[in-house]
Amino acid sequence: MHNNQNLEQTSHILHLVLPKMSELAIPVTPENYAIWFDYFAETNLNLKRAIDGLIANDVKFTPEVNLGLYNRFIEERSPEIIENVQIETQILINSLVHKIEQLGEGTANFSGNLSEFNQKLQSNPNSDELTLLVMSIAAEVEQVIASNRHMSESLVSLSDEIANLKSEMDNLSKVAMTDELTSLNNRRAYELFAAEQMTKFTDTQTVCSLLMIDIDNFKQFNETFGHLIGDKVLAYVALAMKHTVKGDDLVARYGGEEFVVMLPNAKLTDAVNVAEKIRERISLKQLSIGKEKKQNLGHITVSIGVASIQTGDDADTLLARADEQLYVAKRAGKNCVKYA
Repeated sequence: MHNNQNLEQTSHILHLVLPKMSELAIPVTPENYAIWFDYFAETNLNLKRAIDGLIANDVKFTPEVNLGLYNRFIEERSPEIIENVQIETQILINSLVHKIEQLGEGTANFSGNLSEFNQKLQSNPNSDELTLLVMSIAAEVEQVIASNRHMSESLVSLSDEIANLKSEMDNLSKVAMTDELTSLNNRRAYELFAAEQMTKFTDTQTVCSLLMIDIDNFKQFNETFGHLIGDKVLAYVALAMKHTVKGDDLVARYGGEEFVVMLPNAKLTDAVNVAEKIRERISLKQLSIGKEKKQNLGHITVSIGVASIQTGDDADTLLARADEQLYVAKRAGKNCVKYA
C-alpha cells in the first residue's frame, strides 16, 4: 500500500513509469503499467531485484518476459495495484482541496481583522493608536500578499501535477480500450459505446446500426501460412475498415477474426451501403508477403451481417441479430453482406 507516500513521492513515481517503459519499448498495457508502477514504488523488492537483473544483463522486455513478470509478481495482487493508483489520485485531489481551504481561511481571517480595525477607527483613536492601527493594517496586507503568493505558486505546481496525472490516466484509459494488435477499439470499448447508443435510442429514438464482420476461412489461412501472417491479415482488414468509416462510427475487434462496426444515426439501408463498401475494399487487393521471393496470399474476403436497432432492443439482442445475419452470409457462400 502507498498510503504513507507524500505528494512529492507519488508524483515522482507517476512521472517515472511511462518514460521508462517508452525507453525499454514496453507496450503501455494495464498489466505492464502495474509492473513498473510497483517497480518504482519499491514496495515489492523481489520484483525490483528481478527487473534490475534483467536490465543489467541487457535482456529485452519481450511480451513473454513482461507476461512472466506479471504472472510471477503482480497477478495475485492486481486488485491492490488498482487500489493504489486510486489512492495516489485521491492524495492529489485531497491536497488541492486542502490548499483551497487554506486560501479561504486566509481570506476570511483578513476580512475579520479589517472589520476589527474599522471598529477601532469608529472610537476616535489618538495619534499613537492611529499609527499603530495603520501599521497593523499594513502588516495584515503584507501577510495576505505573501500568503497568496505562496498559495498561487502551490496551486500552479499542483495544477501541473494534476494535468500530468490526468494525461497518464487518459493514456491508460485509451490502452485499456484498445486492441494491441490492430490498434482498433477492443470489445470492452465496443460494449460501453453500444450501451450509450441503447440509452440514446431509449431517450430520443435516435437510430443506430451494427455490422458484424468475420474474415472468411481465417482459421484455414492461419494453419497454412502461420500466425504471424495471420496477424498481418488482421491488421490489413482493420486498416481497411478504419479508412472506410468516418465521423462517430466505432470500429472494434470483437475477438479473434471477428470485428464490429457501430454506426450511430444510420438506418439499415445506410448501414448496408457501408458494409458493401467495407467488403469491396477488403476484397479488391491481392496480398503478398516477402520482399525478394514474394508469396501470393490471394484475395482476403469478409462476410458481414447487418442489423438496425428496434424498439425493445438491448445491446445483446442487436448483436445477436447482426450475428445471425453473419451466419446467413457464411451459408450463402461468404464474401457477401446479409441483413434482416
